Amino acid sequence: MARRLPSQPPILPGFSHIHVLGSGGFADVFLYEQNMPRRQVAVKVMLAEIVNDQVRQMFQAEANLMAQLSAHPSILTVYQASVSADGRPYLVMELCSSALSQRYRNERIPVPEVLRIAVKIGSAIETAHRAGVLHRDIKPSNILLTAYGHPVLSDFGIAATLSEASEREAVGMSIPWSAPEVLMDETSGTIASEVWAFAATVYSLLAGRSPFEVPGESNKSTDLIGRINRARVQPINRSDVPASLERALQRAMSRKPENRQASVMELVHEIQAVESEIGVPQTAVEIAVDDWASSTVADLEDRTVIRGGATPRGSVSQRRRRRRGIDQSYNSVGTIVKDDAPLPRSTGARRSSSGGPMTALAWAVVAAATLVVVLGAVATFVLLRSGSSDIPTVANIEATTQDSAVEFTWSDPGIDAEDTYQVSTNDGGAPILQRNTSFIVNSEPGGRVCITVAVNREGKSGASSAEKCVDVPE
Repeated sequence: MARRLPSQPPILPGFSHIHVLGSGGFADVFLYEQNMPRRQVAVKVMLAEIVNDQVRQMFQAEANLMAQLSAHPSILTVYQASVSADGRPYLVMELCSSALSQRYRNERIPVPEVLRIAVKIGSAIETAHRAGVLHRDIKPSNILLTAYGHPVLSDFGIAATLSEASEREAVGMSIPWSAPEVLMDETSGTIASEVWAFAATVYSLLAGRSPFEVPGESNKSTDLIGRINRARVQPINRSDVPASLERALQRAMSRKPENRQASVMELVHEIQAVESEIGVPQTAVEIAVDDWASSTVADLEDRTVIRGGATPRGSVSQRRRRRRGIDQSYNSVGTIVKDDAPLPRSTGARRSSSGGPMTALAWAVVAAATLVVVLGAVATFVLLRSGSSDIPTVANIEATTQDSAVEFTWSDPGIDAEDTYQVSTNDGGAPILQRNTSFIVNSEPGGRVCITVAVNREGKSGASSAEKCVDVPE
């Protein structure tokens, strides 16, 4: 089918047109140079033939959404919005590259790079969700790269608020990355369908194709819809992709929405755990917090990673100490010693504050005081240890089998709001962190599936449950 020619670029005061960047079903994107401040920008211009009251309302909604969200470092920045002299609405946006949407088709992107992109884009999606906004068109071509290689999420053109999505109005969709309930017109979008689309996008960046494309076979829209509705995800077929990552993506693309991760952030946490599994630093989550004004930068950093393992060199606690203005170290009894304080001499009599030598009584007082400090520190440590709450233990794991999938479920033992469940399987992969009280494992017929579940609190795992095993029928 022939593609239409781009529309004529509008005359915009303060901007000079350079050339066309791309065309879509509702708008063209042009490269302009802004005169002051001087910079190159992308300008998205609605097509004159489709501009009506409804389109103007959609455009205004997109502009408002982008203004609300584009302060996020992984959401495309919008500089301004207006209407040209010929009546076409336009957005002036940060100039970014669309190279990623072609690159994943033509070359194998390293797993650590895909994980980094996934955490950043997942942070952007989660931020939109917390603002009550669904993107509804998550796919590789809507991930752009800034001049510094930072991935940003673009095109909120068919976005909707969570309340509006319940009205099931007709929207455009990108079939290869759409959840089955969206394709079946059961909903126009939910958080669960965004979890699916996000996972399908990450899968695509790893596999070089969308999840339900079959190389060498027909991949028309009807073929894709049928495969998506069956929700049998093909293996990625890359030896460097950890099995734990494939499991997380397969779970996110479960046919039933309730079997997926409860939020995009839950899937992001699982992706961070994969980063630790393959030995790369965890990519920080970029989520605004309500109490940012009263929190230090270090406190916010603490909330952006899945805790676990030894504290790395240059950790947050070390950075906090350096920020106080003087370097500090700790002596053997845990008291702070300032580096700029004079060290005691190993020989010779100490002098009193009046200049004379210290008396035996003074030495006795110092020794007694030191003993009190040490004993007090030990007593405090014992009290803190004895006063710490025990981490609850998961018990009575149940399992049901359907075809080759085993679903394990358990009761909440009374976890705190920030706790997670750490699920370990018998395939040797890294443990999965999640909030749900269910876990699905796909197995070959005749295989044996086992899991244990522990509660993870602030990076520390409690006692594991008794191992629950299921033999999958042949």
